[in-house]
Amino acid sequence: MALPDDFLPLDAIPEPLVAPLRHAWERLVTSLEQADNLASLQDQESPVESWAALSVERREQLARVLAVSDFAAETLIRHPDWLIHLDAAGELDAAPGKATLDEALAERLEAAEDEAGLHAALRRFRRARMLGIVWRDLTRPPGVDMWATASAVSHLAESCLELALDWLERHLEPRWGRPAPRADGSEQRLVVLGMGKLGAGELNLSSDIDLIFAFPEKGETQGGRKALEHQEYFTKLGQKLIAALDAVTADGFAFRVDMRLRPLGDGGPLVGSFASLAGYYQDQGREWERYAMLKARPVAGDLGAGTELLASIRPFVYRKYLDFGAIESLRELKAMINREVRRRGMEDNIKLGPGGIREVEFVVQAFQLIRGGRDTELQVTSLKTAMERLPSLGLLPDEVVEELLPDYVFLRDIEHALQALEDRQTQTLPAEDLDRERVALALDIEDWPAVMARLDEVRARVRRHFDAVIADPEEEAEDEVAGAPGGGVELEEWRALWRDTLGEDEALARFEEAGFADPAAAWRRLRALRDSRQVQAMQRIGYERLEALMPLLLDAAGGSEAPDPALERVLPLIEAVLRRTAYLALLRENPEALEHLMRLCSASPWIAEQLARHPILLDELLTPDTLYTPADKDRLADELRQALGRIPEEDEEAQLEALRVFKHAQVLHVAASDIAGTRHLMKVSDYLTHIAEVILETVLAMAWKHLTRKHGFPERRDGERCGQAAEFLIVGYGKLGGIELGYGSDLDLVFLHDGATQGSTDGERPIDNAVFFTRLGQRIIHLLTAVTPAGSLYEVDMRLRPSGNAGLLVSSLDAFADYQRREAWTWEHQALVRARVVAGHEALAERFEAVRREILGRERDPEALREEVVAMRRKMRDHLAGPEEGDDFDLKQDPGGMVDIEFLCQYAVLAMGHETPDLLTYSDNMRILETLESTGRLPAEDCRRLREAYLACRTAAHRAALTREAGRGRNADFQVHRQAVIDVWRRLLEPGGD
Repeated sequence: MALPDDFLPLDAIPEPLVAPLRHAWERLVTSLEQADNLASLQDQESPVESWAALSVERREQLARVLAVSDFAAETLIRHPDWLIHLDAAGELDAAPGKATLDEALAERLEAAEDEAGLHAALRRFRRARMLGIVWRDLTRPPGVDMWATASAVSHLAESCLELALDWLERHLEPRWGRPAPRADGSEQRLVVLGMGKLGAGELNLSSDIDLIFAFPEKGETQGGRKALEHQEYFTKLGQKLIAALDAVTADGFAFRVDMRLRPLGDGGPLVGSFASLAGYYQDQGREWERYAMLKARPVAGDLGAGTELLASIRPFVYRKYLDFGAIESLRELKAMINREVRRRGMEDNIKLGPGGIREVEFVVQAFQLIRGGRDTELQVTSLKTAMERLPSLGLLPDEVVEELLPDYVFLRDIEHALQALEDRQTQTLPAEDLDRERVALALDIEDWPAVMARLDEVRARVRRHFDAVIADPEEEAEDEVAGAPGGGVELEEWRALWRDTLGEDEALARFEEAGFADPAAAWRRLRALRDSRQVQAMQRIGYERLEALMPLLLDAAGGSEAPDPALERVLPLIEAVLRRTAYLALLRENPEALEHLMRLCSASPWIAEQLARHPILLDELLTPDTLYTPADKDRLADELRQALGRIPEEDEEAQLEALRVFKHAQVLHVAASDIAGTRHLMKVSDYLTHIAEVILETVLAMAWKHLTRKHGFPERRDGERCGQAAEFLIVGYGKLGGIELGYGSDLDLVFLHDGATQGSTDGERPIDNAVFFTRLGQRIIHLLTAVTPAGSLYEVDMRLRPSGNAGLLVSSLDAFADYQRREAWTWEHQALVRARVVAGHEALAERFEAVRREILGRERDPEALREEVVAMRRKMRDHLAGPEEGDDFDLKQDPGGMVDIEFLCQYAVLAMGHETPDLLTYSDNMRILETLESTGRLPAEDCRRLREAYLACRTAAHRAALTREAGRGRNADFQVHRQAVIDVWRRLLEPGGD
């Protein structure tokens, strides 16, 4: 039987490709007829009859594949029966799963008796699978795209690696034995790390595979005729694995293997122990190796041990801080590639040329290197996954990713089309017209000019996005300065001034021209930094970063509203990061962040001190949208949950560090919005209070989980067991309770529980309830006050608990209520006015609120209450208020200040609460005053004047905190406010007094 002349449809094939297609088809028919003759002699199924049964759709696909791919044509000419097998297995429409691949290859390798048989089986298996992959890539059945092709090639490589390694281990065992077990008794195998696109699971059609070999522990093999040291054994095994895939035989090769990414490259050992690799990366690892290790993934051998190895070197790859130094390395690497492209005339290389594949990879991997240590969502090997996560992290706009991702796919599609021609690794656009027609057909584009038009658009977009991420900011700044009206102070002049190549007179003139009020002081301060021991001792790369930053920094200082204080306050920050020069790179790479830094430092020495103390906060300057817009409580809780969710639960030190960084960063956002004037004072205090509440909720949950894991759950009063949610209350007093926290405020706390008096926990190490809750309180205080590199969270004051420092650290709610009813002093009831639950169990919080309302709502002797409140106020003033000096007064303690207003509110609640229950609702002074007005208990005018006075004093105290000044005000500015407070005080609390 012969195939009909019209078997191969040619309608969809461009005219220039018809003749070469006919030639390939003739050769294939000849091969098919020979196979048919052989089959008839062996009484087997006729290949020709099987081909004749192919559908019209399959024939159209066949014509397209043969027209494009010489590799597919040559494979079918050599093995015409493979097409029928692939069709029957469904492999022309969908890739077989990894398990199916493993099973099929294992079956073939069972027949291999020696390494030659292993090589032959691997190569035939790989070629058959690649035929299916090329077919699907060129015909694109449903569900197949570039990513599916890349995944299929990656799975094929992994199967070949794993099954070849397994075969070699068994084959070599009689001769050399097996490695000795690890110290923990587990089996020891070679670890094969896939790098590059193999590690990403995104191999191209004809890619090398980049590998690194490792083994867990040193020792000696056991059970063979000859024992080998592990280093020698794994080296020999690795060499044989490379040969199994890479050696060219009569059947070709399976995969080209590249081992140059291992430590020291070709000059280093082929295989390294975990300890030696970890030591190498820690002590000698270079920047480009961080870039390479982004893609590292265990692909064969002991996958679990490979994951363990990568975890040990993760700190080398992903820095805890935002590492903008990495972008310099990528910039240098790209410059080197560009030089090589120009030298070798490779502008038509779609991988390395301008706007090519490598530039897309650099954009994504720049963010991974810079931010991966903090945003652990980026710690993925897949470029596609990493790119898709950038918008949600606020690192690239959605519209940029919506352009970059399809553009990258188009570039990779061209790459696959080029490689499908001959199964050859190439990324160079073809020069021959025939190959150009083939590529256009593979891409389903009309002709080569249309391909190039689309490619030019894609490359231009990629280059634009690449430049936006990788471009040198100093060059951009110089362009801006050069084009600015009037010229400004050029960066080159600032650079000369920093390097001390200007004379002193010229240097002072530069400072004066830039707007400095005291050029001599600025010049002295700058020289002191430049000549300091710390700067002189800097390593080369750090000094280069400082040299690159200082002209930009001086220019930004000169452009700020107050150049002198801006420079004076920012230089301590520069001194603080001289040994952590990634922060110098951060500021250099982000001129806008430098502008925000100058703005904040010139306005607030407190912010400057915070930044110098905690340079990690510089990261916050990168996102002005959030810098000047503090998060509401729900968003705060969500952000903190996400930050802690990236850290293993057992790593308490890292969790504490993350808590502190979170707190400092959020407070910085509030301060920045405060300085920018975008937030009212009351909102500022609300935000600062929300931050504390979210942290207290988190700390309580952490402490509860820690204690219950150790000791089990305590018993409730009703005999039931407490649950996973902490059945505990943190009650805030003072500024926290009154929703009036300021920058640097302490937290006045009281801890309460509702456990059974005689109960105990139910864990393996049970303890009495009283001990459990005391330890819980101690742990909360420890978590809040422990000092980490990022400082502490809060100072805690527990003196307002029942019986003060002499009382129990934690009380039951019943004991607290009993104390308040029977023993508490009037001043303690005053304090209770400003108390509220800030974290803890909801039902228990309702019971606390009922106790608070009961105590505050009791009827009291008005005269006795008045005397006690006045006596306490006088006592405080005697101890805390200093003598009024000149025109200044203490905003808080002096007559007519904030504490007088607080006492007036507390007196009103205690005196009137039994008749006016609405007064018992709120714990903050402003709403208590509003309630006194709305209920008619105080004249509206008095309430209005008290609110204005309180707000004015608090605003001034707030500003004083930010500017590091004493909390004092000028009498002339506050005379009206003070008199209003004194008038109400006399009428309400001293009606017969002076």
